[in-house]
Amino acid sequence: MLPLQGVKVVEIGQNLAGPYAGEILAMLGAEVVKIERPEGDDARGWGPPFHAGIACSFHAVNRNKRSVALDLKDAAALAWLRDLVRTRDIVIQNMRPGSLEALGLGAEALRALNPRLIYCSLHAFGARGPMALTPGYEPIVQAFAGMFSVNGAAEAPPARVGMQVLDLGTGVWAALGCLAALQRRHHTGEGCTVDTSLFETGLGWMAQHVAGFHETGRQPPRHRTGNPKLIVFQAFDTADGEIVVAAANDRLFAKYAAALGHPEWGSDPRFRSNADRIAHRDILLPLLEAAMRRRTSAAWSEVLEEAGIPCSPIHDLAAVAAHPQTAALGILQPMPGYALEGVALPVSFDGERPPVRRGAPGLGEANAELGAPVPKPR
Repeated sequence: MLPLQGVKVVEIGQNLAGPYAGEILAMLGAEVVKIERPEGDDARGWGPPFHAGIACSFHAVNRNKRSVALDLKDAAALAWLRDLVRTRDIVIQNMRPGSLEALGLGAEALRALNPRLIYCSLHAFGARGPMALTPGYEPIVQAFAGMFSVNGAAEAPPARVGMQVLDLGTGVWAALGCLAALQRRHHTGEGCTVDTSLFETGLGWMAQHVAGFHETGRQPPRHRTGNPKLIVFQAFDTADGEIVVAAANDRLFAKYAAALGHPEWGSDPRFRSNADRIAHRDILLPLLEAAMRRRTSAAWSEVLEEAGIPCSPIHDLAAVAAHPQTAALGILQPMPGYALEGVALPVSFDGERPPVRRGAPGLGEANAELGAPVPKPR
């Protein structure tokens, strides 16, 4: 039995953040009905690449759901959706700010219909404040939250994080908020309104930098692969590529120095503690870089792993997919109905990972099954 079996969800979501929250709940066993415009979620067209005419990014965050296409300007469609909500546990939405309220589908209106309803909204900048109604996308909010300023090489311009960390992270917070609200409802019998946003997620990821800035008033430096607060914690060039080394405490640094053939560095007063290594980084890093260039990445991996030093070559996606650790976890699963594979839920219960039970739904494929009105051609 999946953990959320019996929980019923309506997702009025688009793009990535809301749909990912819905997919997390669906992966955990909830019944998720995805409400789409007659032309479908914009993310269906966010390609290439496409598979079966649907963008792969859409496939990735819409599994285990059923799709209902509705024209929410139609009175019959609105009435059907309100009736559906009366029997649901959770509504997840990340539509344009104010748009659902204008249709009578905001938190206050729907919770009046169903007092046990948990209504979860994913915003760009938050539910309150002067920017509450401001729309935003991943790169906009990464820039606004200061994430560009700490990402990228010191000698290069600020850079965005390469993954959709705010969209997907906000989806995780939304799902977590819904689960917490369900637990509270067990005690109170009442639903609640859950709010989260890309901006809040960004600040959450920036927590360590924010704390450091509060203490020093200084902008943290950027580093291409490392951490300005730790040495050794970065990538090094080898004879044939790069390898990341994380000798993240004094004991590991001493072992690392010995593995490099320089045990004296571990007891050198300039390098003995992390604070010492930070203070003398301009001396230490060139020594480490020169030593690491003497062997290949494979050779260093063998030496460092034998010494108990955490390390990794920089994998591309082909290497990740082919690695036996990936296979052992069973986290890459086929999408039923499609010749496509994707990442399953990154959590297991009693050693079992919740399965991908359905591929991404075809647009409006559940209208007839659920008795929803079919949108009229425009």
